[in-house]
Amino acid sequence: MKTTIQYQNETITVNLSKPIDLSIPLTNTDQNPIAWYLEKPFIEPVRFGDWIGKVSEGSSSTNFNNIYFNPHGHGTHTECLGHITKEFYSINQSLKHFFFLAEVISVSPEVHEDDLVITKSQIEKALSGKTPEAIVIRTLPNRNDKTSKNYSNTNPPYLEDSAATFLRELGVQHLLVDLPSVDKEHDEGKLLAHKAFWNVTDVANLNPDARSSATITELIFVPNHVSDGSYLLNLQIAAFENDASPSKPILYTILNSD
Repeated sequence: MKTTIQYQNETITVNLSKPIDLSIPLTNTDQNPIAWYLEKPFIEPVRFGDWIGKVSEGSSSTNFNNIYFNPHGHGTHTECLGHITKEFYSINQSLKHFFFLAEVISVSPEVHEDDLVITKSQIEKALSGKTPEAIVIRTLPNRNDKTSKNYSNTNPPYLEDSAATFLRELGVQHLLVDLPSVDKEHDEGKLLAHKAFWNVTDVANLNPDARSSATITELIFVPNHVSDGSYLLNLQIAAFENDASPSKPILYTILNSD
């Protein structure tokens, strides 16, 4: 289903029947990705005495599950600057627009001593002068085990803070990565890339130019068949009044634009 839309000053044609889902499903199995030293999520039926909220158990006409999970550690999620501030900020209040022009880039993190780091120069080269509203970073190699990996204590790749500063200064509002965090796993709480992207200098007293509408989405997966280039991004979240929400970023290939 080809649809032509007017987006800002551009006319864009996309095929809405061919979405590219970047989210990783939440499950209660060992195939669920995990970060930050958590156990797997729990999805189980409600129990009231002998009554079990599961049709196959015979005592209920409906399936009626409780779900216990952490958005930061159990799958694809989108977060606002409330993730690092003393004052409460909600992703549900911060993200009010949901369609953006996005650029997908692929980067092989560089070896810096014991770390793998995504650098400013790598991102700048991959963008080739483009200034998208959103950027989707796929790290290489892009193995399927990203969708089920336990990242705890593995020191995954991360962004150097100058790369995050570059994206902020470029005007990128939405940063999406296939990593559990844009920052180093064990960084003594510095969170340099988070702070640089959101322009937060003091987590206790937010500076006036902090970027309260900018978001970071982590633990996505960009399939190998998706080429680098420009897309229309639909960034979907659940209506959680929390610093982060499970999310479902969807890309649509731009067929032509004026």
